[in-house]
Amino acid sequence: MSTATTTTSAPAPSVGTGHTRVEGRDKVTGAARYAAEVPFAGLAHGWLVLSTIARGRIRSLDTESVLAMPGVLAVLDHRNAPHLNTDYTGLLGLRPDPTCAVFQHDRVPHLGWPVALVVAETSEQAREAAEALVVHYEQQPHDVELTGNHPDAHPVDGHEPAVTEKGDLDARLASSAFVVDVEYTTPEEHHNPMEPHAATARWDDGRLEVTDSNQGVTWVAGELQNLFSLDPASVRVRSEHVGGGFGSKGVRAHQVAAVMAATLLQRPVRVALTRRQMFALAGHRSPTVQRVRLGADADGRLRALEHRSVSRTSTVYEFVEPSAGVARVMYDADAHHTANHVVPLDVPSPTWMRAPGEAPGSFALEAALDELAEKCGIDPIELRLRNEPETGPVSGLPFAGRYLAACFREGARRFGWADRDSRPGVRREGRWLLGTGTAAASFPAGSAPSTASATAHPDGTFTVRISAADIGTGARTALALIAADALQVSPERIRVRIGDSDFGPAMIAGGSMGTRSWSWAVKAAAGELRERLALGTDIPAQGLTVRSDTTEAVQALGPAERHSYGAQFAEVAVDVTTGEVRVRRMLGIFAAGRIVNPLTARNQLLGGMVWGISMALHEEAARDRASGGVVGADLAGYHVATHADVPRLEADWIEDTDPDDPVGIKGVGEVGIVGAAAAVANAVWHATGVRHRSLPIRPDRVLAAAAGAPDA
Repeated sequence: MSTATTTTSAPAPSVGTGHTRVEGRDKVTGAARYAAEVPFAGLAHGWLVLSTIARGRIRSLDTESVLAMPGVLAVLDHRNAPHLNTDYTGLLGLRPDPTCAVFQHDRVPHLGWPVALVVAETSEQAREAAEALVVHYEQQPHDVELTGNHPDAHPVDGHEPAVTEKGDLDARLASSAFVVDVEYTTPEEHHNPMEPHAATARWDDGRLEVTDSNQGVTWVAGELQNLFSLDPASVRVRSEHVGGGFGSKGVRAHQVAAVMAATLLQRPVRVALTRRQMFALAGHRSPTVQRVRLGADADGRLRALEHRSVSRTSTVYEFVEPSAGVARVMYDADAHHTANHVVPLDVPSPTWMRAPGEAPGSFALEAALDELAEKCGIDPIELRLRNEPETGPVSGLPFAGRYLAACFREGARRFGWADRDSRPGVRREGRWLLGTGTAAASFPAGSAPSTASATAHPDGTFTVRISAADIGTGARTALALIAADALQVSPERIRVRIGDSDFGPAMIAGGSMGTRSWSWAVKAAAGELRERLALGTDIPAQGLTVRSDTTEAVQALGPAERHSYGAQFAEVAVDVTTGEVRVRRMLGIFAAGRIVNPLTARNQLLGGMVWGISMALHEEAARDRASGGVVGADLAGYHVATHADVPRLEADWIEDTDPDDPVGIKGVGEVGIVGAAAAVANAVWHATGVRHRSLPIRPDRVLAAAAGAPDA
């Protein structure tokens, strides 16, 4: 045995200083393996066969000839697949998405629905056989078109109530000096993380082990336990390195299919999705149709606010894109009405996508605020400052630090907003019209119970274990810094192990709650370990371990409106002869709590802002009415912003403290995209004098507007 070998004087704090990623070298050298790269002895490969119709039934499958093809081991479909249990409540109190319950019936609810899995010795053999499988269908009429007045639209409670109302909206609108009543639309969008989805399942001595690319091993393990009616101790999920997720990497069809095949064949089976398959199987952000009505008095103070959103869901699962929820936090009015409706259509199930609700909702609300500012003759920033609420507009709860006004003031100073000529269409540089715009941002700062362990080793090093997921955000590094400060040692002495469900339950990487929730658990475990070491506790050869569980601490946190905030600023140039829109510079100033690692935090904020530019100008999945599928389901047909589209981009933050918050950390992964598209759209109006209420602002829409056509 030995005693602790901590430093005699505590090193300088690690949290708050920039650190490169602890796994950075492994990533760039290829030592860090992604899910589809982990080797297994005796590995077989599965290839999903997707439906070629948008609605109907499977009449038959010609599997005999496929089973006779070289290397083919099995074909799974609804006739021979094991029964799955879908009658349970999963993580965060959510019902399971039936989309992942594959091969349970002969119904086809959308184009790209999994109808079979072909398993073969090699990936090439599996693909060839899958493409040779003939499926006979009974085709039925389908509908994939979302409209704001669709007769099947109905309210749905998601992770927040569908409808909130207070005050007499019509009366307040009628008595308002200025009224804005406009409709905004956003298109279908897709996640497209760098690493496609992949999972390998195998049975080892009666225990199911899944090596996966996901946003939470606790989540995936729990869903697989429930779906296959397994004992929790008999399932282990590992996901060490993840190349992006953005909300798409939960429980999907490929993981379930891999488990089915591994169970049947009693050997490891890997199922990986192609980029094209991801457009049908990985979820997406629903298009939205949003109506915003604002009424203000002569001083620009809101007296009426209505934000209604209609989004699309599938016929097998009700998922709501809660775009109207933005208004419930941002602005108050005497009459305040919000509603989220969905329309079930013959499309794949939408899912969480970076800033779900906030990203499209902030475009509509912040663009409408800009239109109101124009009508009132008030500067857009001043209008927002005049409408800062004292408490939560819907909840009535106090704000645990609301620094939005400070973000606007600092951003305006650094952007040079005071020099802006408010008149639209007056700045020109050659063939380019120039304009600037701004918008507000917010995103909830939630937390969820998590467990973690911290181990002191005789050699003076420490190991932290937690079922966290680093989906490219730098979570590993952030947790190492948190642990180092709690133990009062340098980060080099900390080893962080993540992505293993055997480490115990922990929050997923989602909702900007990951780092906040995990840090709480890591700090608690490391802090108690240090206390024990300070008392002279011996360290045995196997190490001294302390385990934490933050369930009680999270539940004891007082109710309040906790959010990250931001002010987005954009300058654009518009060529009215070609319709091209270029973002010349963009600035985001954020209030995001305690910044753990400035280097990776800034990367996350910048990434969100780039995605906001992409949302404003490029991203749009067009769905063919005839086939029901996405046109150009690849990165050649689905356009995203790249480095060349962003010449000058800057993100920074101001001090944001909450004395009642024991963690002080807020999420930065999602607030960066919120308001970004609105800032760009508002800048396009300032450049041209024409409002674009439908995203993306494509060249053809700019040209149509320049020609005097109605907004497209």
